[in-house]
Amino acid sequence: MKKSLIALALVSAFAAPTFAEESAPPPEHSLTGNVGLFSSYRFRGIDQTFSKPALQGGIDYAHSSGLYVGNWNSNVNSGAGYPEGNLEMDLYGGYKMAFGDFGIDVGGIYYYYPGSTYLNKTVKNGEVYVGASWKFISVKYYYGLTDYFGAKTATGGDTKGVSYIDLSANYDLGNGWGVNGHVGYLDFDKVNNGSYTDWKLGVTKDLSGWIVGLACIGTDAKGNCSSGEFYCFSNDLSTAGNQTGSKTRDAGRGTAVLSVSKSF
Repeated sequence: MKKSLIALALVSAFAAPTFAEESAPPPEHSLTGNVGLFSSYRFRGIDQTFSKPALQGGIDYAHSSGLYVGNWNSNVNSGAGYPEGNLEMDLYGGYKMAFGDFGIDVGGIYYYYPGSTYLNKTVKNGEVYVGASWKFISVKYYYGLTDYFGAKTATGGDTKGVSYIDLSANYDLGNGWGVNGHVGYLDFDKVNNGSYTDWKLGVTKDLSGWIVGLACIGTDAKGNCSSGEFYCFSNDLSTAGNQTGSKTRDAGRGTAVLSVSKSF
């Protein structure tokens, strides 16, 4: 035992010192962008483009302190609740930080639809959010500070305080393949049949930086057009539950969405 300890001491004394490889610190400022083409745009499971394709893109600025701001845009259809509107512009900012496998995210987001008005008011929505993540799983809670995209109650009352919770997972399978899933719940009890659950299950493939995806999306939102339910949209007059257009659609019905996107 004593000889073994002596030998170990000699080996330790003459062994070359080793140092842990230090990773480069993150840049103080970073600017990234993204662009994508989608066969349909679904927001919280609800059809935003009347089953037409959507071109989307955005830009994000992040500081090493964890602060960030960004802008994201997509075409929409006036039949999805945006009278005379065809563009969604999202402005957001907040604080995000990682602690090993854990992360936090708090901030606010403002949804704006230029030229779109309902009851002589611009269609918009403002929310604050708080989120947390662990490895490939994340959860985020949103709380509305304004009328929910211009919606009013049956008596004309406000719809402030609508909340949404999002539970998501994104898992890397290796070799450029990934799978993702999501379950969300919108608490919108101020209008009849306004609350619903939505879900998504998808697969992605990285092709030289271009991400090709296929996702199945569904909800239990009430959109039976024959009954005039809230999530029945018209292609002419863009208010929920209105059936005066030449075509109507259950905006929460299940669908598959094909996409190709890239970040830069």
